[in-house]
Amino acid sequence: MTQQKHRPERHLVQRIGWLRAAILGANDGIVSTASLIVGVAASGATKNQVLVAGVAALVAGAMSMAAGEYVSVSSQADTENADLAREREELRRFPGFELRELTGIYVKRGVAPELAREVAQQLMAKDALAAHARDELGISDVVTARPIQAAFTSAATFSTGAALPLATAILSPRDLTLAAVAIASLVFLAALGAIGARAGGAPILRATLRVTFWGALAIAITAGIGELFGTIV
Repeated sequence: MTQQKHRPERHLVQRIGWLRAAILGANDGIVSTASLIVGVAASGATKNQVLVAGVAALVAGAMSMAAGEYVSVSSQADTENADLAREREELRRFPGFELRELTGIYVKRGVAPELAREVAQQLMAKDALAAHARDELGISDVVTARPIQAAFTSAATFSTGAALPLATAILSPRDLTLAAVAIASLVFLAALGAIGARAGGAPILRATLRVTFWGALAIAITAGIGELFGTIV
């Protein structure tokens, strides 16, 4: 018998760093831009006014997403770095205590005390900070905060998402802009939900319905407000 070669496993959690920002950015781009276009169109604005609002939503939203992601993920990175600095100092000052602490973590996970101590000693001999960061603090290369990556991913995906309803508004006749953008955006959201679920290994139908429902609700509310203010003004 020929032995099959073992291929390295690729776990879905490795995608979490960019997948969350990508889905959030694209979803926000579609929903916010489509809602604004529909709301402005419902108010009775001209085609040019609708397009100006759409372009402004795309640019402002992309910059806002990038800045927001960078600030929030930077805060996470600052917290991680502070914890690592504190752990590094504790390892320097109290190596014996840190060894017992790591041993205790493995014992709680079901490892026999003698083996847990041996594992802790070997891991700390190789890279004590990495061992404590991973098993005590829960910080690893897979989920560590990357502010610049998150900012660029959010801005790019927001722009991509926002471009879809904007393109629909550009291509559709003025009297059909509201309906065309609303319907097309729901289709885009359903596709995004399915793609995100597929990439993350989640149930596709549930994710698709969830994204589409909240997008439809946002668009409907904005359309109602736009029509109401258009009537008043």
